[in-house]
Amino acid sequence: MSTMNISLPEALKAFVDERIASGQFGTSSEYVRELIRADMERLALRQQLLKGLEGDAARAATAEWFDALRQGTQAKPSA
Repeated sequence: MSTMNISLPEALKAFVDERIASGQFGTSSEYVRELIRADMERLALRQQLLKGLEGDAARAATAEWFDALRQGTQAKPSA
């Protein structure tokens, strides 16, 4: 595993320390790794959404469309 050193303003370091103290993360490294993973997922989702807008299947997501989707009657897009 590689090592990376970062510098934080005191307010951000205090926030990280609070997150560690909450018990959700064992170390600041675990916290930063989780933030990076979440950012990677956000970027991947954004790319998929933008890709979907470019496709032929792009259509308005109306209340009726969501109702049909919930009921399982919405046709699934082909891969």
